[in-house]
Amino acid sequence: MLNKQLLLTALAPAIWGTTYLVTTEFLPPDRPLLAAVIRALPAGLLLVALTRRLPKGDWWWRSLVLGTLNIGAFLALLFVAAYRLPGGVAATLGALQPLLVAGLSTGLLGERLTRRTVLAGVAGVAGVSLLVLQSSARLDAIGVAAAAGGAVVMATGVVLSKRWTSPAPLLATTGWQLVAGGLVLVPVALAVEGAPPASLSGANLAGYAYLALIGAAFAYALWFRGIRALSATQVTFLGLLSPVVATLLGWLVLGQRLTAWQLLGAVIVLAAVVGAQRRPLVRTGADNYQPLTTPRPGTDAEMV
Repeated sequence: MLNKQLLLTALAPAIWGTTYLVTTEFLPPDRPLLAAVIRALPAGLLLVALTRRLPKGDWWWRSLVLGTLNIGAFLALLFVAAYRLPGGVAATLGALQPLLVAGLSTGLLGERLTRRTVLAGVAGVAGVSLLVLQSSARLDAIGVAAAAGGAVVMATGVVLSKRWTSPAPLLATTGWQLVAGGLVLVPVALAVEGAPPASLSGANLAGYAYLALIGAAFAYALWFRGIRALSATQVTFLGLLSPVVATLLGWLVLGQRLTAWQLLGAVIVLAAVVGAQRRPLVRTGADNYQPLTTPRPGTDAEMV
């Protein structure tokens, strides 16, 4: 049965699934990197200001690495993939992330790669492809490389976030990563899109505020909270909920057509997410494994 930790963590990818709707309906056109910068940097600065904590020691470079992997490099590669590939192809390649995390977790976290996880990962890719992939989709080598690279860097970021547990409060470490990711994106956005628009409408400002406060500060705090409390594999499968939410919002709000194949894809994705939530086994000896335990209530992983 899905527990409270899983349900709270699942809110993060569900919120990220609203990004397409907010971007198309509220933000200036053709400015995805600007949206990524505004989404990450102000939110990170806000969390750092609220917690009044700066990294110490190794956490200066660790925050830069994690922020680049989880936010900066991931969003930049996502931008390249979105421009060079149909959205369905990019999303399908992104759905490989749970399998990548499961493989990395075997080597870096000592988790056992089970048949259930592999089958759930394959089902997740199949479900997302039914949900968003169109038969007329064309492939572009650079776009495919960017989409695959985005899945790799995000998977690595998730596993390293689990391996490197910060002694600082959760909101502080979330802020550090958002600031680092935002700073990495600033020169990329300026080089590709140029200076920000001279004026913004009220709808633009509302959209940016939503992405920064809800889509970044709140959602990433939930996401990193989940990584602390759950296994990396459990958390990454929840990311498959994003295309499901985006598709449903397109149907409910934008009037987009929803086919029987898409409904089947959504069911398969949800089954994969639920099926992957059994606690993984952690290596304790040469041939011995035990279930991965989560932090006791009242520890830092319980606090947002």
